Amino acid sequence: MRFPDPASPTPPGPRASVPHRVATRGKAAIPGLGTVLLLAAAAASLGACARPDAFAPACPQLALLPDGADLARFAGSGRDITDLVLEAHLTAVPASCHWADERHKQVEAKLQVAISLNRGPAMPGRGIDVAYFTAVSEGDTIFDKQVFAARAEFPANTDRLNVISQEISMLFPVSAEKSAAAYKIWVGFQLTPEELAINRSRTGN
Repeated sequence: MRFPDPASPTPPGPRASVPHRVATRGKAAIPGLGTVLLLAAAAASLGACARPDAFAPACPQLALLPDGADLARFAGSGRDITDLVLEAHLTAVPASCHWADERHKQVEAKLQVAISLNRGPAMPGRGIDVAYFTAVSEGDTIFDKQVFAARAEFPANTDRLNVISQEISMLFPVSAEKSAAAYKIWVGFQLTPEELAINRSRTGN
């Protein structure tokens, strides 16, 4: 199985070019942490989006990206705890889906990304932007990678924080022969090559 590359040079931003097959759009950021979450361990499959009612369509699968669900950022080349800027983990992807049109030709999936963050001794200031991405795959074909930025502001005397991202809306074309379950939505941090190497060294990959 092919995976999206968490260190590919896709620039962070609210939107990116979108193939005609899948459309993605983001909405305003929502502070705090959601109450209904699809909890998952790193790199585990999250299953499908939650169905809001009995007549909702089949939904895409959700998965955290192996090697991309954790982030350890250091200042310079040091790897000691005193060099740590930020440690972050993807903890959940609250999601739901519904029909986007009366003809049942499109399914809209809405999701957010819940992130747990720890501020390190080397972080300058109290605020930081964390880049994360969503990508869609169909079989071994990966397309529609979108990179977003979540803003974290650590209050005084607090070095741990939970945030939830802006809401992301995805439109999936469907037909009688192919439901939205044919697609998979991947979620991961947008990493530098050095950050990806740290993750892989920890997992032995």
